[in-house]
Parts: sequence; C-alpha cells; structure tokens
Amino acid sequence: MKEKQQGLAHSKTALLSSALVSHIDSISPINNTEKNSTERHFNAIWLSDVHLGSKDCKAEYLLQLLNSLHTDKLFLVGDIIDIWALKRKFLWPQSHNLILQKLLKMAREGTHIVYIPGNHDDVFKPYDGFHLWDLTISTEHIHITASNRKVLMVHGDQFDSEVCIGRAYAKLGDHLYDLLLFLNRQLHRVRNHLGYPYWSLASYVKLRVGKAQQAINNYRSAVIRYAKSKGADVVVCGHIHQPELSLTNNIIYANDGDWVENCTFVAESQSGDIQLLKWQESTSSARLISAFQFSPQRDSPKTRRVA
Repeated sequence: MKEKQQGLAHSKTALLSSALVSHIDSISPINNTEKNSTERHFNAIWLSDVHLGSKDCKAEYLLQLLNSLHTDKLFLVGDIIDIWALKRKFLWPQSHNLILQKLLKMAREGTHIVYIPGNHDDVFKPYDGFHLWDLTISTEHIHITASNRKVLMVHGDQFDSEVCIGRAYAKLGDHLYDLLLFLNRQLHRVRNHLGYPYWSLASYVKLRVGKAQQAINNYRSAVIRYAKSKGADVVVCGHIHQPELSLTNNIIYANDGDWVENCTFVAESQSGDIQLLKWQESTSSARLISAFQFSPQRDSPKTRRVA
C-alpha cells in the first residue's frame, strides 16, 4: 500500500513538472553581446534602495549606469534618499548630489519618472500625486509593458508585519546588518586597493543565515499575495536588499535589489521582456542575471538565466 501511495505521489509530481515545463521554456544562455553592453535603450527601468545620504550608498556606480543608458520610463521604488541616515548624521557627498541632478535632468528631458517612497524616505508619502516636469510621486503605481503585462510597483515596507519573525530576531538582525555593512566597506577598501572588483560580503552572509532566508521567503509570499489581489502579472518591489526574478502562482516577482550591497536593477526591454541586471564595476556595464522573455502573443513567460 505504501509503495502504491509513493507511486501515486511520484506520478502527481511528474504531471505537475510536465505542466510547468509546457508553460516555462528551458533555461538557455545569452550571447556575450547581450550579457555586457555599455549602451542600452530600455522601455522602463526600476531602481530602489539607493540610500542617498548614507555612507554605504554606491552612488558612483549608479551614476555610471544612468550615464550609460537611455530609458523612456524610470521607476524609483523607494528608499532613494535615506532620511533616517541623514537625521543621524548629515552626509551628502558630491556623488550623491550628482545623482539628484541627473534624475532631474532626465525628467526635464522627457524621461517619465515615478517616485514611490519607501520607509527610509516616508516623508514624501504625503505628497502622493505631486507632479513636476515629468516626475510624479505615487505611493503605488501600475505600468503596462510592451508585451501587455500589468506591472504593480510597491516599495514593500507595508508587508513588514507579515514578515516579522519575532521582535528580538528583528532587532538583532538590524544590528547584525549594520555590522555586516561596516565589514562590507572595509573589505571593499582592501579589495579595491588590491585591484579586485566589488563583492558583497553582506549578501554572501545573508544567503547563508536561516532566519534571514525565512524572512525573505515570508516577504516574497506577502508581496505575491498582494499582487494577486490587484490582478497584476508582474510585481516590482525592493525593501529587503535581495534581488530576485522568479515566477510563483503565475505572477512574476521582481525584486530590483539595492545600491548598497548588490548594485542591481530591473528593466523592461523594448520587446517587453522583464530582466534583472547587475552593474559590473570591472567592465563598467550591466550584466544580465536572468530574464522572462515573452512571445508576441500573450502567453506564459519563458525563463532565461545566465550563470
């Protein structure tokens, strides 16, 4: 009887796997030209968790990115300016000022910019609906892609209560994260002096801590539930500094990461594909990490991933 039940379970698993494969194409490599390019034109780009005003902001890398591409729409998905850090200690180097100047220049020159405040820049939330040049502030936003997908944008801090794994763990996690970022800065200085490119110690450690993984999983589930309730095909968020592009319950979860540890962003190609990219200091170009490629007709996405 036990063997029969195991056989039935195996058959169900096989059927499920077969159904998934019929909707999601096999992972295939992308040629070198697509992997690294110094100049690109996107329909839309999503950035979050830049944390201008904090010592961990990688403003120089972000400025390199903004100067190397053209986008019709730019969505700033929260924590662009770190008001919390500025209240603790005022820090505003020239590189941070250049980022703001670049964003305002893009808005004046026709790039449609939507700013969705997060928790570190929540002072801007009361200005929902504010409009200047081609810049709009919105607490939540919808974008329709060239492939006719409905993209919902939220920063993600509204899901903190669903993610919390205990007050003590949350408080300990904050202190440990600050320590990791401090170690991250010291390591980067040493690696830079030795001629090595940037590498995130904080991300490496975070991926190997069980409680951190539990919080990331809880967060992803909460975001996807909300996106489903809104009838979205894609949800773009930030907040947890954990870049990811995945498919769950037929909803694409796109966390655009941050510019404190990972230097990542999400983009919509001119054909409507959704991509996760990472800025490479060594090549001064964006590297494609993974993508969902859509056929001209409205169907399920095909997954492409680069190792």
